[in-house]
Amino acid sequence: MVLGIIGQAVGLFAVTNIDDILILALFFAQGTGRPGAARRIVLGQYLGFAVILAVAVAAAFGATFLPASAVPYLGLLPLALGLKAAWQAWKDRREGSEDEEGEQAGQGGPSPLEVAAVTFANGGDNIGVYVPVFATAGASGMSVYAVVFLVLVAVWCFAGRFFATRPVIARALARWGHILLPLVLITIGLLILVEGGASGL
Repeated sequence: MVLGIIGQAVGLFAVTNIDDILILALFFAQGTGRPGAARRIVLGQYLGFAVILAVAVAAAFGATFLPASAVPYLGLLPLALGLKAAWQAWKDRREGSEDEEGEQAGQGGPSPLEVAAVTFANGGDNIGVYVPVFATAGASGMSVYAVVFLVLVAVWCFAGRFFATRPVIARALARWGHILLPLVLITIGLLILVEGGASGL
């Protein structure tokens, strides 16, 4: 019984979070060489996913903190962060000064709240999938799902960092990461808004 739930939890997590590996790889690439960046990214990923989990568990018990009509607007979070990253990349390229590079390095890459915001916004559809599964699993089954999910968040973080540090991928991300990160975030934001039908989009 428990092994069956664990297997289902692994499959459900993998299917609903496969795109997070790319985002994590981009975040880890952005934080390369910056002290404490990896720790902040992992913390942000856990914060964002913990909120997804909390909302899904609460909804399974009948408490709806996030109306269905509000879910599409979660796309505004990655969209805003993507536009911010694009502006920063354009500004850095325009100024091109060593002082600016030193200042950016001092920032230590993405903050935990930025990573958490992207994780939560990108997981808005996850909530809709998790709620019926949690509701039918009962309290004990939900506990197993939650534990497995939280363990797999660590596996996802490891995978994201692994891909970001492979020589070929690392070189590509070092060269194009400043363009890819805002592009991916803006695309995710627009997809969430459009697919969710925000304001009739």
